Parts: sequence; C-alpha cells; structure tokens
Amino acid sequence: MIDFMIPFAEDRSEPYYEQIYHYIREEIRAGRIHAGERLPSTRLLAEKLGVSRSTTQMAYDQLVAEGYLEARPYRGYYTAEIRQMLDFPVPPGEREAEKGRQPDQTIPSAGGTPDAAAGDGKIDFSPFGIDLGHFPFSAWRKLSRDILREENRDLFASGDPQGEQNLRASVRDYLMGSRGIDCSPDQIVIGAGTEYLMMLVTQLTGLRRIAMENPTYRQASRVIARLGHQVVPVELDKHGMRDDLLEASGADMAYIMPSHQFPTGAVMSAPRRQAMLRWASAVPGRYLIEDDYDSEFRYRGLPIPSMFGADRSGRVIYLGTFSQSVAPAIRVSYLVLPPELTEQYNAIRGEFSPTVSRVDQEILARFLAGGLFERHLNRMRRIYRAKHDQLLAELAPLRDRFTISGDQAGLHILLESQYGRSEPEMIQKAAEADVKIYGVSDYFLRPAVSRTVLLGYANLSEEKIQEGCRRLWKILKE
Repeated sequence: MIDFMIPFAEDRSEPYYEQIYHYIREEIRAGRIHAGERLPSTRLLAEKLGVSRSTTQMAYDQLVAEGYLEARPYRGYYTAEIRQMLDFPVPPGEREAEKGRQPDQTIPSAGGTPDAAAGDGKIDFSPFGIDLGHFPFSAWRKLSRDILREENRDLFASGDPQGEQNLRASVRDYLMGSRGIDCSPDQIVIGAGTEYLMMLVTQLTGLRRIAMENPTYRQASRVIARLGHQVVPVELDKHGMRDDLLEASGADMAYIMPSHQFPTGAVMSAPRRQAMLRWASAVPGRYLIEDDYDSEFRYRGLPIPSMFGADRSGRVIYLGTFSQSVAPAIRVSYLVLPPELTEQYNAIRGEFSPTVSRVDQEILARFLAGGLFERHLNRMRRIYRAKHDQLLAELAPLRDRFTISGDQAGLHILLESQYGRSEPEMIQKAAEADVKIYGVSDYFLRPAVSRTVLLGYANLSEEKIQEGCRRLWKILKE
C-alpha cells in the first residue's frame, strides 16, 4: 500500500479535498504512483492528514470519476492503467463555485415551483423537465425593455449567420471560465437548436458513418439519420463508449457525451478519453462530436474536464446549449469548431442565414456578460441539488431491492431492479398509482431488455417528489 504525506498549502486558498485530488492526480500522471497500486483507505488517509473522512472521500470520488482510480468492492482503491496521459485542464470558474461548500451541505429551495401535471393528482418524473418557476423573468424583461428602448434599428436587419460577435465573445468567456475551453469567437457558431447545428456539421464534413453510444439520446440519433448519415450503435461499459468496438465499427465520426452520458449518467474515464482522442487523430478526417448538454449541474466534486480542452489534434467538435441552463424556449445552441473546420466554415458561411433573432442574441449576450447567467446558474444549482438530495433520501427505503445510479450530476437518476422486476412492469405499476416514470429501453438503438427506469426531478416541487416516492415505495415494495 502506498504511504504518502500531502503538503497542504499554508494559506488554505484551495479546499483540502481539491489539494488531495490534485496531488494524487499529479503523482499518477508523473508515474510516481504505478498502475495497480493500492491507496490507503479514506479513513486511514484522513487520520494521517488530520482531515475529515468526507474530505478524503470527495477527493477519491473525483479521481474515480475521472478514471485515475478504481474502486474495487471490499478491497479498496487502486490506481487505474493510465498511458500517454493528456492534459485535461480543471475549469477554473467551476472550481471557484466549489470553494467553501461543505461536502454534504444541502441548501433548501425557494417555493413556487410549477409541478408537472400539477393539480390533477398525477406526478411526472420527466427526465426532460426544468424548473421554470425560478426563471429570472424580471431580469430578462428589463434587458428586453432596455434593448428595445435604445431603438437600435440594426437589430432588426439581417445579422451575421455565425451569430452576433458580442454573443460569441460572451460564450467564449463563459466556456473558458467554466469548461477550460480556450477558443476564439471565430470558432463559435450560434444556431437555433442542435438540429440546425448538426446540419451545419454535415455541410462541413460530408455524409459520414457516425458511431453513437448505445443507449443514447434518441432525438439526436433521429436527427443524424435524417441528415443522411449512417448511425452505428456502439456499446458502453462503465468507462464510456468502448473504443475497441468503435474501431471495429468502421465509423469515421463519433457522437459522445463524455461528461454526463444520457441516459446512463456515466462519466467517460480519463483512459477512455485518451483512447477516443487517439482514435480520432489516427486517421485524417475523423472527428468526435462532444455533446456537453448539462455540464452546469454537477453535485459532487469538481467538474469533469471537456475533451475539447484536451484535444491537441483539432478533432473535437464541441456542442453546447442554453436549453437546460436557461430555458428550452430560448432555442440557442452553439458549436465550437476546431481550426480546420473553422476555415471550411468561413469559406461557405455566406450560404447560410441567421437562425436566431438579433434581439434574442443581444438579450442573451447581456445576460451572460452582466453576470446574470452566473447568478442564475448558482441559484439553480442550489435548487436542483436540494431536490436531488431529497429524491435520494426518499428513495432510501428501496435500496435493498434497487440500485440507484447516475446521481452525481444532471437532472435525473436511474433506478434498477435487483429482484426481477422488469421495466414494463415497473412503468405499468407506477401508472396505476398516477406516477409516470420512463424506461431506459426507449433509448437503446437496438432492441434491449431492461430492468431500469429514469426518474427526473427538476420540474417537481419537494412536496411532489415526496408524494411520488411514497407511491413508488408502495407499489415497488409489494
């Protein structure tokens, strides 16, 4: 077993769990801790360092999430196999958001959240809902009034098909601070939804054989197929899309969700990310599409670094959206293109028209630049974390018969039966109790038998979460 002493910074400018995480990560990357070596238990390390066990547990959880450590049941923590480690920068903006937060702190949400199907007795655990009851209407309304009061007639003329310069600059600043993505506004393209942006990717790269994680977000697979691409399902394991199956698939592009896979909630490990980047750079013209649809909402540890930020070969296309972080009706998404595709886009950009109104772009640009977006995100993180923690607490009585997973980030969790209950049976039983839950089999690209359901919680109040779980206990414990 490894025995080490971690030199904590005297000024305590960084939380202890971050210092432990960074120290062990660098020791692994430098080769001073070898693959397969066993680390001290969280209890022993906490006693040695004079910190709480929750502090060492948070550091180990982050290292496991990023694939540096493996947690082996009843045996402890071991160093994973790491070869040719690439640099995955820690997003500085999100690190600041973590400082001062206690590991198990729960902050209660304000009231006034509109419930799904409220008032009719039905409770809908939709994985696609968001809490619109806390949308900053007053701030949005004020920005709208101020912009229209300025009588800037140019806002009603046709704009830049790439998106307004000030919005692209604001998105660039946000990505640098939150995701560690170093890009220029010239690499960013604004579009009305991911469907339009995927069409644009098709124009830039041509028709492709695109590998998609199985299971995956089915709407994305349908859009890709409608655009004329051939969709190739590639199975997942606990580390993410299997790189050996990707190589065998004959695909020349892969659509992945490495930071929080939908619907499984899995995080792609660091070694698997390396393998994916090696795959993309091995053959000219290969690309990875990194869909980072909900990176804003992570409840444990540090944010998972983006693959775009680690790409040194210009093979990652980054796809983001404001639909979950602001509101679905905003319909503003964005691409960050690698340099080669940026040049290709500049050659054909005149063939496209803007798809988002200049007024809406100006509102969003000021929302970002004025710090309103950051404040809104911080508030929603607190609200969603309170709902997330309550849902897990309410489901605790089911843990003897169900496995709960996907609970470290996002806006839904997975509930898997361990005693033979099938997915259709659970959905039917829940429906009889006026509770709507969602089967994972709906997201497989090939027919699959499942014992797992999704429970979303974003658009439910604490009262509805409690009542919905009470009904689930009754019918699932029978």
